[in-house]
Amino acid sequence: MKLQKGDLLLCEGGDVGRTAIWNDQMEGCYYQNHLHRLRARFTNEIDPQFALYWFWYAFEVGNVYIGRSNITTIPNLSQSKLGELQIPKPVFDEQRRIAYVLNTVQTAIEQQARMIALTRELKSALMLKLFTEGLHGEKQKETEIGLVPESWEVVRIGSLGKCVTGTTPRTSIDEYYFPPEYDFIAPADLGITRNIYDSEKKISGRGFKIIRSLPKDAVMCVCIGSSLGKVGMTWKDESATNQQINSVICNKNFNARFVYYLLLYYADYWRRFATYSTVPILNKNRFEGIEVPVTINREEQCEIADILSSADAKIEHHAQTRVLVEELFRTLLHELMTGQKRVNEIDLSGVA
Repeated sequence: MKLQKGDLLLCEGGDVGRTAIWNDQMEGCYYQNHLHRLRARFTNEIDPQFALYWFWYAFEVGNVYIGRSNITTIPNLSQSKLGELQIPKPVFDEQRRIAYVLNTVQTAIEQQARMIALTRELKSALMLKLFTEGLHGEKQKETEIGLVPESWEVVRIGSLGKCVTGTTPRTSIDEYYFPPEYDFIAPADLGITRNIYDSEKKISGRGFKIIRSLPKDAVMCVCIGSSLGKVGMTWKDESATNQQINSVICNKNFNARFVYYLLLYYADYWRRFATYSTVPILNKNRFEGIEVPVTINREEQCEIADILSSADAKIEHHAQTRVLVEELFRTLLHELMTGQKRVNEIDLSGVA
């Protein structure tokens, strides 16, 4: 059947209860049979946006309807069981005020997401320009890697600094992992921010003594597995990685942040040197021998790194703000839907 503005779509199976609203974004939209469509019978009794947020709360936060779905191979919420569910019904004006508050916070979350996406696009454009034209739009020369600034040189990755392959302490020895004291960085930790502020896994002081340690600002590159090509930088004074990561401890001729952005920009290029069998592998020797274009002018390296670091700082700022606003939304969703807080008690002046 054709959707109408204000219709709710609720998942019948799989992620039972996940709900979205249709706001007439395009003409002639229909829905498939694994979704329930909910439509208010009387437009002045249930506000669709309020109902949407209630279902978000009921299924994703409060577990209000826990046990109401059929548990077979795939959880399923039948139409009859959905029809039995109860929904609170404040007066219509109160519903609309609650929806307005939650809409305001949700819009702020979406704004942060847009800013992150726009800044990432800007960063990509800056990297393209800086690594093909340099700081001042200089003439280009053709290399096997592509167009690069005329004054830049093509050097081996191994000449940028000391390359180190990570190691893993024996997992059968508990003393290598407890108490957890040092970051033990794995591919899953890379790819979100430039600096790895905290790793998911840790090793003990005893475990740290038997592995290859890394200083602050080592440039890490994933060289084994499906995430081959991810790049990051160590943040703490001492940390370590597993064997899936090759790291470059930059020498005095190269700015570490410049090397990070360089290897990030050319990630699709250097990952082609991997050997593909069951698992793609780019060993240390081959990784060190890959050639990349660089400016030998350290001042230029630092300026390029500063420009791109500013973009990263803006991305991190908006990402952190988004997390805070998402936490605010979740708190308000719980408090408003349980009556712990009323709309007139909420100040949204700081949400933008």
